[in-house]
Amino acid sequence: MPKIIKHESVVDDAWEVFKLGEGEIAETATLPAGQVLLPLAVWKARKDEILSAHADDRPVGVWLDSSDGPEALAGDLDRFAVIGINFPKFADGRGYSTARLLRERYGFKGEIRAIGDVLHDQLFFMKRCGIDAYAVRADKDIEAALGGLRPFSESYQTAVDQPYPLFRRRAI
Repeated sequence: MPKIIKHESVVDDAWEVFKLGEGEIAETATLPAGQVLLPLAVWKARKDEILSAHADDRPVGVWLDSSDGPEALAGDLDRFAVIGINFPKFADGRGYSTARLLRERYGFKGEIRAIGDVLHDQLFFMKRCGIDAYAVRADKDIEAALGGLRPFSESYQTAVDQPYPLFRRRAI
């Protein structure tokens, strides 16, 4: 079973990330059974079908590509156990903004998972933006990546994980 980092521990990953194949379209793709993170396009095209299939309270998950905004899910956030955010390459930072918006503007309380090109050097900053699970790239050592969550003992700036700056926390 694949592994992820969740709650600062390496754990088994029960979720499968579903991607549309070459020439496959959201409306007709064969959806796998089980705990699946579906692309936003599939969710939008087949929402009623997916909700019917999960009527037995099985969790629903969706993932956003770097070009997808969280506003597309705003009315449905309470339906998702997991929202994945794809980082297609190390230098693409749009997912950080998506995570902050999900937490701060839309109040999403469920799991936000980083998928794609997720590396050790990004984890600290992803955590500060509200991401709490990380599917580290398969060719990297996930145990070593854990150290990326706590490279600094203090953070000066505010973030999702620290609503007040360091000087204010100390003064109170």
